[in-house]
Amino acid sequence: MALLRWLIFLLFLLLLCFASESVKKEEEEDEEPEPDQSEDEEFSEELLLKPLPDRKVLAHFHFQTRVPPTESYGRHHHLFPKAIYQLVQKFQIREMELSFTQGRWNYERWGGYDPISSNNAKPPGVELWAVFDVPQNQVDASWKNLSHTLSGLFCASINFLESSTAYSAPDWGFRPFSGKLRYGTLPREAVCTENLTPWLKLLPCRDKAGLSTLMDRPSIYRGFYHSQRLHLTSSEFDSTGSNMGIVLRQTLSIVLQPSSPGNSITYSSSSMLQPSWYFSSLFGMKVSGKCVLAKSSNVHLQLEGALLSKLKNLQNDNERYDADKHGFEGSWNNPGFELSVSPDRVIKELNSLHREGPSILYQFSMENYNNSMPFDLGFRWKLPVVWSCPQAPLHASRFLMGSGNERGAIAILLKPTKWIEGFQSSGMNGGSCNLQVNVFQIVPWYVKVYYHTLRVYFDEKPQSVADVIEKMRVSPSEDKVSPGVMEMVLKLPCGTKSAALTLDFDKGFLHIDEYPPDANQGFDIPSAVVSFPDFQASMNFLEDASLGKSPMLSKLKERSPVLSYTEVLLVPLTTPDFSMPYNVITITCTVFALYFGSLLNVIRRRLSEEERVLKSKAANTKGRSPLLLSKLYAKLRGRPLEQPQSSSSSSVINSKLLIKVILVACLAAIWQFYFG
Repeated sequence: MALLRWLIFLLFLLLLCFASESVKKEEEEDEEPEPDQSEDEEFSEELLLKPLPDRKVLAHFHFQTRVPPTESYGRHHHLFPKAIYQLVQKFQIREMELSFTQGRWNYERWGGYDPISSNNAKPPGVELWAVFDVPQNQVDASWKNLSHTLSGLFCASINFLESSTAYSAPDWGFRPFSGKLRYGTLPREAVCTENLTPWLKLLPCRDKAGLSTLMDRPSIYRGFYHSQRLHLTSSEFDSTGSNMGIVLRQTLSIVLQPSSPGNSITYSSSSMLQPSWYFSSLFGMKVSGKCVLAKSSNVHLQLEGALLSKLKNLQNDNERYDADKHGFEGSWNNPGFELSVSPDRVIKELNSLHREGPSILYQFSMENYNNSMPFDLGFRWKLPVVWSCPQAPLHASRFLMGSGNERGAIAILLKPTKWIEGFQSSGMNGGSCNLQVNVFQIVPWYVKVYYHTLRVYFDEKPQSVADVIEKMRVSPSEDKVSPGVMEMVLKLPCGTKSAALTLDFDKGFLHIDEYPPDANQGFDIPSAVVSFPDFQASMNFLEDASLGKSPMLSKLKERSPVLSYTEVLLVPLTTPDFSMPYNVITITCTVFALYFGSLLNVIRRRLSEEERVLKSKAANTKGRSPLLLSKLYAKLRGRPLEQPQSSSSSSVINSKLLIKVILVACLAAIWQFYFG
């Protein structure tokens, strides 16, 4: 008995030691490094407003959330969204961008050379590209899993990008990430509040406080253009030793039309005064302070250099407009416009590449505003001004040529803008002036492009392809497997008035199951990407310590190639008569119903009951007098009454039924033989 007790005691000690060791290991595994107090999570919110020449206003929201690297900070965060962090860790994402866009950016009126139009103007629908830090053979699997995860996260059909026919692997035409970059678009994806709500949930204050309260749904979706964008950069798996951590940038660009019927005054110069506006008129509400979790919260009003130069030229003639003295109370005056709130800072651009001069930013801090004193910026024009936004060196447009449902051609037309005249010296190489243009285009597999038919025209004159194209990479499409990809580098002489590229293609045939519900509308070819590496879109400001606190201004200072998207093409393909299967099913079901109905009727019919019914009917039709006479005649003869024979009637009935059955069977056999 004592020995048993000792054994139980030893066993208990062993279990206790084992449990303590396992707990110690788990604590060592789960133990996180002490957070570096010098580095902490940061969140900032900013809004940039810019008047546009066509009586509209651009509102660009910029939210940035940053978290230090996991090695120094740990896995638990206070501001950074957990869903995005898990996304980065699970799929080892180095960089990713997702955009939802409704409408098309007007490069001619709204500009194409500034950083906002070059980096934030996106093609219609959904655009997704990602760079993975995984082995090459795992990139496609990571892309498919990422598309499914984002589809559930943002309530969209991004999971359609998992198919190999919907995405591609650009080499150098889109981004300089060879091999591990995947790119896909859904031009027909509809954008609605179901996509905006999950996007807002990634913000620390959501849409309950700060600048995000301006995102009134009716105000956003009645605009001419809106694009919500999510850009993610991570150094979690970077072997270069970068300690950037994870940076999440959320931007929302909206083009709104101010409603100001009282300012439609036409002057002698046939120009119309721009509409005045308030925050409350643009967004339907005011700003009641900043988000308490935001490190900085600013509103910027940008006036372009072309607008400022026009206002400066009109200052000498502003005496005839002095009669209009209805301004804002406590306003900040300027000869050309008036602000309802005095700016906290005035930031001037340096070394502008535009001929008209540098732009100016008026900064308003949200630190001193609250519910009792909300921020409601008002902008009133004093002079009618006509100006134009800085445009890209070349205006790119794309269209279809040909007719019919058999073949056609894709054409890309490049025309120089007036802004290129001041930049021709940027392409000087050894005394020759050339402009480099990069073209990246994806074509679905059912549009069978013949890349050997590429033709180039300068000023409507054919040119040798070898003399114009410096570099080209083509990945032909494979039926139901992968789309066609074309990347090329063009060298255009600076004096070229127009340049055109054409490619012939044949229209393929789809299986009936591959057609969308609205097949007669046509099939989309995603937008082509045209970039100009010789021209960099950036804004340089005076070096100031406070500029480092503004992530949006720091982003505007980054140099990036000027980039623009072309139109989405709509290709009509041969579509079958989708009503024919319905007709066949209907007729077949009708014939089978008649056949089996008649067959079951014959099988289940009782002939004795039918004979009795026929006899009763015959007796009723003859009446009582013939029956009495027959009975009287039988008694006189001393014989029993003979019942009338109904064999003839029953034979007639049986013959009719047999004819019906044979007729239906013949019809069924003919139908089966004809359609079989």
